[in-house]
Amino acid sequence: MTDESHGRNIALLIDADNASSQTLDPVLTILAELGTVNIRRVYGNWSKPALKGWRDQTVRYGIEPQQQFDLIKGKNATDMKMTIDAMDLLYRGRVHGFGIMSSDSDFMPLAMRIRQDGLPVYGFGTSKTSEAFRQACTRFIDVTALRPAPAPDTVNGSTSATAAGKTAMDPELLKLLVDAYDAVKRDERGFVNLSELGERAGNRSSFDARNYGYKRLSDLIEAVPNFQTERRDGGRIYVKRVR
Repeated sequence: MTDESHGRNIALLIDADNASSQTLDPVLTILAELGTVNIRRVYGNWSKPALKGWRDQTVRYGIEPQQQFDLIKGKNATDMKMTIDAMDLLYRGRVHGFGIMSSDSDFMPLAMRIRQDGLPVYGFGTSKTSEAFRQACTRFIDVTALRPAPAPDTVNGSTSATAAGKTAMDPELLKLLVDAYDAVKRDERGFVNLSELGERAGNRSSFDARNYGYKRLSDLIEAVPNFQTERRDGGRIYVKRVR
């Protein structure tokens, strides 16, 4: 947690029907970027056997369970209750950011409304989550990608083709990074500040390095052969495009 995020109150709202309890730990770690996750609520019909994993997590992580009965077949009251609670928290003015843990695209309007008040919204879902909800969030993190990057393969002491990583072969990602680099002011040697590059990329989409298996943007950039990195005084990282 940075000095800037210290003291900020963050709310995590979980749609138990559309989120895996096994990914809760890394989700809480990521939300620490925004502040302290003091409000933790999980919504679902606890009579369902499929939610047993979430029932076990409520005590371990101090999560407040919210019971929602399935009154009408095919209708999910969870979405409505989560939205109402989020708006209540928003209007009280005591929350500085939200985490929405769900792969349900129905939460797109909620994420957009929260952001209109200037608060960040981190979405957590699977790769099947609709693009509409992804783009509505300040950041969307694919929970299945919350894993360390694979170690590079080496052949006779040199990096093999596999070590270049999938990131180098993703044309959309590469274009996003190049466009962000071009939008940042360069120094006399052609380097740009990595944090500024990340801000430009984040403004264009719900870009997050963890969606590609890397914990930090610096790790991702270093795995892309199109860029060169350089650490300077104070530990700041600068980036230069080399191809």
